[in-house]
Amino acid sequence: MPETQDRQKFVYDFTEGNKDLKDLLGGKGANLAEMTNLGLPVPPGFTITTEACKVYLASGSEPTALRDEVSAHLEALEAKMGKKLGQADDPLLVSVRSGAKFSMPGMMDTVLNIGLSDASVTGLAAQAGDERFAWDSYRRLIQMFGKTVLGVDGDLFEEALEETKRAKGVTTDIDLDAANLQRLVEEFKGIVSKETGRDFPQEPREQMDLAIRAVFDSWNGDRAKLYRRQERIPGDLGTAVNICSMVFGNLGPDSGTGVAFTRDPASGHQGVYGDYLQNAQGEDVVAGIRNTVPLADLERIDKASYDQLMQIMETLETHYKDLCDIEFTIERGKLWMLQTRIGKRTAGAAFRIATQLVDQGLIDEAEALQRVTGAQLAQLMFPRFDEKAKVDLLGRGIAASPGAAVGKAVFDSYTAVKWSRSGEKVILIRRETNPDDLNGMIAAEGILTSRGGKTSHAAVVARGMGKTCVCGAEELEVDTKRRRMTAKGPEGRGNVVIEEGDVVSIDGSSGKVYLGEVPVVPSPVVEYFEGRMHAGADDADELVQAVHRMMAYADRMRRLRVRANADNAEDAARARRFGAQGIGLCRTEHMFLGERRELVERLILADHEDERNEALGALLPLQKADFVELFEAMDGLPVTVRLLDPPLHEFLPDITELSVRVALAEARQEAHENELRLLQAVHKLHEQNPMLGLRGVRLGLVIPGLFAMQVRAIAEAAAERSNAKGDPRAEIMIPLVGTVQELEIVRDEADRVIAEVEAATGTELRLTIGTMIELPRAALTADQIAEAAEFFSFGTNDLTQTVWGFSRDDVEASFFTAYLEKGIFGVSPFETIDKDGVGSLVRAAAEAGRRTRPDLKLGVCGEHGGDPESVHFFHEVGLDYVSCSPFRIPVARLEAGRAAAISTGSDSR
Repeated sequence: MPETQDRQKFVYDFTEGNKDLKDLLGGKGANLAEMTNLGLPVPPGFTITTEACKVYLASGSEPTALRDEVSAHLEALEAKMGKKLGQADDPLLVSVRSGAKFSMPGMMDTVLNIGLSDASVTGLAAQAGDERFAWDSYRRLIQMFGKTVLGVDGDLFEEALEETKRAKGVTTDIDLDAANLQRLVEEFKGIVSKETGRDFPQEPREQMDLAIRAVFDSWNGDRAKLYRRQERIPGDLGTAVNICSMVFGNLGPDSGTGVAFTRDPASGHQGVYGDYLQNAQGEDVVAGIRNTVPLADLERIDKASYDQLMQIMETLETHYKDLCDIEFTIERGKLWMLQTRIGKRTAGAAFRIATQLVDQGLIDEAEALQRVTGAQLAQLMFPRFDEKAKVDLLGRGIAASPGAAVGKAVFDSYTAVKWSRSGEKVILIRRETNPDDLNGMIAAEGILTSRGGKTSHAAVVARGMGKTCVCGAEELEVDTKRRRMTAKGPEGRGNVVIEEGDVVSIDGSSGKVYLGEVPVVPSPVVEYFEGRMHAGADDADELVQAVHRMMAYADRMRRLRVRANADNAEDAARARRFGAQGIGLCRTEHMFLGERRELVERLILADHEDERNEALGALLPLQKADFVELFEAMDGLPVTVRLLDPPLHEFLPDITELSVRVALAEARQEAHENELRLLQAVHKLHEQNPMLGLRGVRLGLVIPGLFAMQVRAIAEAAAERSNAKGDPRAEIMIPLVGTVQELEIVRDEADRVIAEVEAATGTELRLTIGTMIELPRAALTADQIAEAAEFFSFGTNDLTQTVWGFSRDDVEASFFTAYLEKGIFGVSPFETIDKDGVGSLVRAAAEAGRRTRPDLKLGVCGEHGGDPESVHFFHEVGLDYVSCSPFRIPVARLEAGRAAAISTGSDSR
């Protein structure tokens, strides 16, 4: 062990710390110290630091100096209390409690009443004048210690306790008398001896040392690790251990324990919120073994303690400038504070509380932004199912795009569109979706697939449209040919078959799929963003008022601009209502589907230049009309148009289906020349790895006139809008560039086309040309590429795919779950940007590009543009804007404001 480690201070008295030492003392220890400093009634004690835990976890043993430090602080505590740990006549008892930097409620271990033994239990009874209390405290110690420290199955203690109550004919612990509890203690000790091969330890210091070690070990317990992964808490922080002198709420009716909140954590409203339980210890409240009474009842039970508690709650909220969650104990009329922390709250409460605190002058707007999150805002925007409704669960998948959707099951896009036009609400159910399903996805209320993950086609497109989506529901067998889905029923009920037309409900927030219609509760927050509810109206929802104010704070503070991923005028108009400052990604491939697919097929099948030009000529006016509508919807704001990106085979029929059609036609001796040519084209264009093949800029270089047609359509649309007194601001984006030479060739052609349109229309066009940075080589040669590009837009979906070597459509369903469980990922790199890998390339490319071209505009248009954590990273590396789906725009706006607030160091907590 290094010598410097031995000289390190590993133990702090409660009088030595403060709330700013959470890294060292954990949240509980830091806040106990802070309350001590404020002069509040905190039982004396001390904290073992997280650094001691880290040493223990790394080496398997405590730091050599720790025992001596603990002994010194224990002696000081004994002197302060006037009694020694576990002494026979009047024992000092302590609690040993975990306390990590971030709150992890119930995930790690706590042991109360350390110091009790066969020798001291009678002394405690004598001093308290209550034999029942002493034996109750002793049985609690053996039960908690046996389960937590010695690893005994907790059910064995619970079964013994229940049997004792049954034998006496009572239902609650409080009805057991001293004799019952004394016999229970002996039974508990017998369980410990039988299960562990050793007697329950009678030496008080051994009890304390073993409990400290157990708390250290609990940091790496299964439930703690699972919680950390869920909450994205780093695994290397370690936990502090708090040794606190015991105060007892189980000394009779003038004692008790409770939990209080300075505001309602559900609504944010001010008032008296919490629970109280007479004649109980702290664990009884959270365990739910007895019914509590509302905190307000404490005024009737013990008015002096109630009044003192109200004053302390006001003091703490003013001091912490936030909702506080408080644990307290009353020991024979004396109030003690056992814990305080910033309280967890619902999304709605978070927004209300933040604005309330601004109005009270406790925090400023920058601090208010740090009290809410984009995830909370997104939660407020989702329609949701009525929690009170009765449901019939069919199965569950991946929660891909949040919301609640109800409709009739349909199994192909054609039916989805047809039924939707007839006024039916439908849920499109597929094994997986592809670009051909777009119309059906648009028509459907929600999408359900049995394959795929959060970044599968269904998920990405659904999020872009604000559609509810559940993906990867593997337990549901989808048979599109027979138009049915089969769900395995629970034991006692056979399989459930859902035929086309049966009503299903899907919850994109939980991934659950239900049979039948579950009532949906709409979101007033979306109505506000859509302009159907005005925050200034007298009848406006209080929550909407709070959201409106927080969005105003964010827009005033943020540096990052927020654009939308939108492919049509309808999405563009919605994005603008949601606060978009332009379009960062218009995917032109979506403009080639539906009725235009035949023209694309003609282009692909063209054997001669004349045939190719004829197909391009037919596509040109259609493309132009699309862009005119888009530029009109986004007049005065930038619109970045990505030229055709996906492989051409995506616009052709499925190779298997087409082969069957050709074979059947030949068998019937029917004419099939066109389908045969299509099949030959499909075979010719077939690729083993199409996402790494003929797509993006490579299409523009291989298929003469394709990109030129698109550029001409953009330029002519811009000219038409300009001549109509509009203000089009088009930006042409070349996808999948890997070398500057590719970009230079396409750019030369684009410049020539633009010049021709300017000459023909007499209009000066302000069109800029840039590229997507979505390949590692492009990021590494960004200084060269910037010579030919006026802007970069980071395509982080493909960049993540190419950096990691992952197939986005396959890996989430196949092995991401294992990677998350093993801690390889804290979160999917397709969901939140991988800062160390992909992020390093983004940072390097941004810096290199601006060295070549200082005025280079930088943005991001991948799925990460709407991810809260990723938005903070993009702010940090100096991008100009993020682009995301219309329904994610408010989230991105809020997080951009939060990123700016954090970077100014405004958080005073």
